[in-house]
Amino acid sequence: MTENASQQPVSNPELPTQYAPAEVEGKLYERWVERGYFTADPDSEKPPYTIVIPPPNVTGALHLGHAFQVTLMDALTRRKRMQGFETLWLPGMDHAGIATQNKVEQQLAEEGKSRQDLGREQFTERVWQWKDEFGGRILGQLRRLGAGLDWSRERFTMDEGLSKAVQTIFKKLYDDELIYRAERIINWCPRCLTAISDIEVDYQDDDGELVSLTYGEGDETLVVATTRVETMLGDTAVAVHPDDERYAHLIGKRIKLPLTNRTIPVVADHHVDPEFGTGAVKVTPAHDPNDFAIGQRHGLESMTIMDERGVITVHGPFEGLDRFEARSAIVAALREQGRVVAEKRPYVHSVGHCSRCKTTVEPRLSLQWWVKVETLAGAAGDAVRDGRVELHPKEMERRYFDWVDNLNDWCISRQLWWGHRIPVWYGPAGEVICVGPDEEPPSGDGWTQDPDVLDTWFSSGLWPFSTLGWPEETPDLKKFYSTDVLLTGHDIIFFWVVRMMMFGLYAMDGEVPFKTVALTGLVRDEFGKKMSKSNPNAVDPLDWMDNYGSDAVRFTLAKGANPGADVPIGEDWVQASRNFANKIWNATRFAMMNGATLEGPLPPVEQLSATDRWILSRLNATVAEVDAFYDDFQFAKLSETLYHFAWDEVFDWYVELSKTTFFAGGEQAKVSARVLGEVLDVTLRVLHPIVPFVTEQLWTTLTGGESLVVADWPEDSGFRDDAAEKEIELVQQVVTEVRRFRSDQGLQPGQKVPAELALDGTVLAPHEAAIRQLLRLQPAGDGFHATATLPVAGATVALDLSGTIDVEAERKRLTKDLGAAEKEKAQANGKLNNEAFLGKAPDNVVDKIRGRLAKAEADIERITAQLANLPQS
Repeated sequence: MTENASQQPVSNPELPTQYAPAEVEGKLYERWVERGYFTADPDSEKPPYTIVIPPPNVTGALHLGHAFQVTLMDALTRRKRMQGFETLWLPGMDHAGIATQNKVEQQLAEEGKSRQDLGREQFTERVWQWKDEFGGRILGQLRRLGAGLDWSRERFTMDEGLSKAVQTIFKKLYDDELIYRAERIINWCPRCLTAISDIEVDYQDDDGELVSLTYGEGDETLVVATTRVETMLGDTAVAVHPDDERYAHLIGKRIKLPLTNRTIPVVADHHVDPEFGTGAVKVTPAHDPNDFAIGQRHGLESMTIMDERGVITVHGPFEGLDRFEARSAIVAALREQGRVVAEKRPYVHSVGHCSRCKTTVEPRLSLQWWVKVETLAGAAGDAVRDGRVELHPKEMERRYFDWVDNLNDWCISRQLWWGHRIPVWYGPAGEVICVGPDEEPPSGDGWTQDPDVLDTWFSSGLWPFSTLGWPEETPDLKKFYSTDVLLTGHDIIFFWVVRMMMFGLYAMDGEVPFKTVALTGLVRDEFGKKMSKSNPNAVDPLDWMDNYGSDAVRFTLAKGANPGADVPIGEDWVQASRNFANKIWNATRFAMMNGATLEGPLPPVEQLSATDRWILSRLNATVAEVDAFYDDFQFAKLSETLYHFAWDEVFDWYVELSKTTFFAGGEQAKVSARVLGEVLDVTLRVLHPIVPFVTEQLWTTLTGGESLVVADWPEDSGFRDDAAEKEIELVQQVVTEVRRFRSDQGLQPGQKVPAELALDGTVLAPHEAAIRQLLRLQPAGDGFHATATLPVAGATVALDLSGTIDVEAERKRLTKDLGAAEKEKAQANGKLNNEAFLGKAPDNVVDKIRGRLAKAEADIERITAQLANLPQS
């Protein structure tokens, strides 16, 4: 199956008796990096395979979500590298505008300063200092995880090359009239003092109030309801549905707006739902996106009634109050005038909060820069529809199209100081000039640059090609674009994936930024709850790596990775994966100590035992299954396949079945030793992308090879032996059934029992020695008396249990257990046959009783069989 000519097999390998990840992982990783295994060569004639890492925030630290996605990307790239591809996995970080600025502002606050005290230039210098000192720690933590990233190509969204890419595409979009400046409603954070994107808004159910108010006087009145009473100061209309007869007499008239000296019109708009509430809605165009749209349709005035910090700026009595203080004051004033019709408290409703500082977001009319997305989004949709880009799992396409086909223009300006400054200058006579990267900005009196910076997603949207040198025609761009796979969480499909699609297709003349988007779920705790720093269920993966090793964390994450589905994970599962790594170590070490070798070619089939042919057949089938699962991004299934093949078939069955051959010695032992070496070699190769450290240490010791990182990926040779597989399945059936019987009789695993095996006439006969070894069955000597006979798999196993168990004590114990099971069955049947109980009991209680009945019936069947098999007194 594999080429071993370049390897020098190690004789009498020395490995520690126990695997100690802390003593192995760091040294191996540094060796991989020093030898340049992860460094891609654009001049290579090998076919390219490219993945760019979703850039973590420069403020970030490794969490389980990062570890999860990085593990999967690392597995993909390690396998492709072994398959002979020139593999580039490109690392980097995002400058994370708001998050990073907040970090430094917090640092300044501890010194009693603000960014205004420093000024823009000095503040920006301070952020760069923070980035150099504290930023990027996550990249070092990725090394701990074993991420095979090409560190020679590490990028940052504000490095010189990426800054040039940002300025280039802004200029190109501006010149193509796809970027414009306009007043629109945006999400505004009164604490961060900037517009924020939809993804930076967290919605949660808050206890608020719903207040119903009377507008107008006399016969010309109507009632509106609102959760944001303070915004009434900016109302410029009331809207009703044009077919609502209740308000037909008011449409087109002006009514009095309470607490003000203004009158406002009643307008008819199809947006209003006449069945909801009173069928009349207040319209505040400057503070609500739906109201803004109504205002545009009817030419309404937009009145901004609060400043950037959420302080009321109009109408004397309330001017200077915070928006929430004003809310209470305005309700009190309206109540005094008798205009409060109803008040509902608490009124639970969904409220947007800034994801960074948790401040309630304020919809606000603001002059901002926008990307016109209609044509860009259309191209992004077409690329998936025509198959140039595949989404995994495919069912995610519907969500993708729902978003991209209804995308609104994108607000790209942020009122921050940290980020890519918008490359637009304003002149003293109202001139507006957009400056490209190779152009000199205008100078002289009255010329100023736009103070805003670009949304972080603008620069990260260029990531697949800007990191490869665009806009220059670099060797990297030529070799490695477009990238092969984007692996990321389904939660940012709309905000990042779509933006990369739009920009990639636009900047690269219709060439897609990636051929496949593999969407993952989110990591949750073992009970399916979202992990959060504010909850006690948050886990630092570095702690788990310290305690159990990086391989254990990686294998646990990969084993839970079903496409698009959330991943539950608990410490018990990491412990189980640690046990798997230990099993790989101990079993491989034992096999090597007992003669496993790669010396010489595999013996011809006619020299192989049925056990040898069985494991080679299973080995090839496993390689084929794993390849298919990799190609379909089925990490959970491939991990499960590898787990059961390695632990069950190789270590628990093949190694154990081969022991009698090794103990007997001779030519057959040499043949099996070579087969065992082959099986270990290939097993370690296919395990390597998921658990790279333990496999590397074992494989280099076993083979003398340079490194698994650059070893060949095994291929399915096509060898199958159905007859051998069926033969060993019968052996497994005999061993399993007799083991179960022994356990039922209370025998210890190592306790020896005299037995007669009637195997003649079956394919089991050649395996008698192995069966006896695995079952601790002694030959039937003088005085043998069969007290239990088990027919299984066409053979008969007769056991003499006299002297091995206290038959009467065991019969007494089982009889007591049988009585308890029969009592449980009777009680369950009594409840399930009681119509009064069934009529009142909840479904889950009834289901529980049915489960108890099923268990009791199974226990009765099992215990009855055990009693029947007991030796007769």
